[in-house]
Amino acid sequence: MNASDVVAELRRAASPEKALVLARFFKTGRGEYGEGDLFLGVMVPEQRKIAKSFLAGTEALTCRETLAEVLTLLGSAYHEERLTALLILVGLYNRSGDKDRERIYGFYLKNLKCVNNWDLVDLSAPNIVGAHLLGKDSALLFTLAGSDHLWTRRVAVLASFAFVRAGRFSETLSLAQRLLVDDREAHDLMHKAVGWMLREVGKRDQQVLEAFLDLHAARLPRTALRYAIERFAEPTRAKYLRCGR
Repeated sequence: MNASDVVAELRRAASPEKALVLARFFKTGRGEYGEGDLFLGVMVPEQRKIAKSFLAGTEALTCRETLAEVLTLLGSAYHEERLTALLILVGLYNRSGDKDRERIYGFYLKNLKCVNNWDLVDLSAPNIVGAHLLGKDSALLFTLAGSDHLWTRRVAVLASFAFVRAGRFSETLSLAQRLLVDDREAHDLMHKAVGWMLREVGKRDQQVLEAFLDLHAARLPRTALRYAIERFAEPTRAKYLRCGR
């Protein structure tokens, strides 16, 4: 199976009606965050099946050969082709050894311009960038967080999910402080992303999250704060909402 086969499978699964719904959902209108993105109308479960079939058919290929096919898909104007490429990339990373994982990680970073909507980021960044940096220097997350590119900043935040899952919270908390408190990040999609990651910290250790909020809740955007405290008991939620901006 190659990139052309993936394209053909996606076309077979396409739905013009769903494409219209997805285009509205992912804000593709003029001036919106997904402006100009094109959709075929293929839902994620079907894309996962196609990605799995692709990987099963490329076991005899080298990592470099597989990445060449993935690159063709990543360059597509169609959202689903890019997302399927990233699902393939995650699967390839998971089955690879250390040398090829390093190659996949570098490939992902080199092609960040193609990871250009929130779902593309969310389904790939934790499982490639985050997974690769566990046990290594995490300074790259803060370099990415300083990007002028919205989706690259979101990659930094979502990559920290891998650390949270491993019980390590300092990266997420530091990114939250830098982006929302120090840099005053303006984009609502970043407020949601950071708030979500803070909530994930709280699911594992509420005391850690409360200590962070005691210091910073008054300066957090309202959306981020609401996401972060979503699982708190009502009296605790009310306490932090009273001090949020």
